Amino acid sequence: MARVYNFSAGPSCLPEDVLKECAQEMMDYNGTGQSVMEMSHRSKAYEPIIEDAEAMVRKLMNVPENYKVLFVQGGGSTQFAMVAENLGIKHKKAAYIETGVWAKKAASEAKKLGIEVDVIASSKDKNYSYIPRVEKISGDYDYAYICFNNTIMGTHYEYIPDCGDIPLVADISSCVLSEPLDVSKFGLLFAGAQKNLAPAGVTLVIIREDLIPEPEACLPGTPTMLCYKTHADNGSMYNTPPCYTIYVLGKVLHWIEANGGAEGMLKRNQEKADYLYNFLDSSDFYHATAEVGSRSLMNVPFLTKYSDHAADDEAAAAKEKEINDKFVKEASDAGLVNLKGHRLVGGMRASIYNAMTLDGVKALVDFMKKFASEN
Repeated sequence: MARVYNFSAGPSCLPEDVLKECAQEMMDYNGTGQSVMEMSHRSKAYEPIIEDAEAMVRKLMNVPENYKVLFVQGGGSTQFAMVAENLGIKHKKAAYIETGVWAKKAASEAKKLGIEVDVIASSKDKNYSYIPRVEKISGDYDYAYICFNNTIMGTHYEYIPDCGDIPLVADISSCVLSEPLDVSKFGLLFAGAQKNLAPAGVTLVIIREDLIPEPEACLPGTPTMLCYKTHADNGSMYNTPPCYTIYVLGKVLHWIEANGGAEGMLKRNQEKADYLYNFLDSSDFYHATAEVGSRSLMNVPFLTKYSDHAADDEAAAAKEKEINDKFVKEASDAGLVNLKGHRLVGGMRASIYNAMTLDGVKALVDFMKKFASEN
């Protein structure tokens, strides 16, 4: 069967060159006679793999020397708690900008741990279809928290809030290395790997060293595995790391470097997103849900004209569901898969991460034109 174009929000498509290289090395990595899947994380064969992955993160993201690069487990959702347990220890107070599901969940986890959460701005009034503008954050906060790219809502920060001396924490799971980012403007960045870096299983954390507390200084009851120092002091190998996922991550990072680094990814992603948004904005049948000025280059939710009255008309809602289901099925039959939108937005969503090609986006737009003419 031919390869499909995979528009999944995550786990997402990986570069074909990387998949082929991994396949070639599946039974015998670098003359060891074994797969990386089987390899001891303490072995001399594996050591260079994780060291290279860290070195490539530092190189491609220009990570300053006073930051630690960690590979941890538990996904971005575990970071919601881990951030609060390690950073929310002086005033037990933090500022959150609420831009959708993931920022909201992060705030909820912090509250469970006794952190006083101030939601200093929110885009809830328009179903999180835009990023609120917060130029300056001040106050007795231990940290400020943002979700830099909102996978479900298809929004993205086009600025970095000025936090002064307050450490800025950002969830960059769905936009990591899709564009250049000044790491020095953040106290902590984290990203689940399964959208732009690797298969699911590892979470990248980049944290300024002075923000890493001693385990006994974390919030009371913080488990050993949820202390950043546990991982920082042990080279991300306090316990068995997700070895194979880190191996694939390293290969993806080399692929990014070969394709121009973060700057090359931005050029590639801007071209894809412009092609899709320009079509949506000129269409009488479809429209994008995110507002201009807040649109993601990675995740593009869109609705059909049948959604216009669906909220307050039962017959219109039934017709919208029929059209959406038909779109997703026919797209899948045409080799364009995982386009169903999230229930909080509806419609469809095309996630066009780094590995998605311009040809894939063009194939999607061609299908959308055909579908519109027939419906």
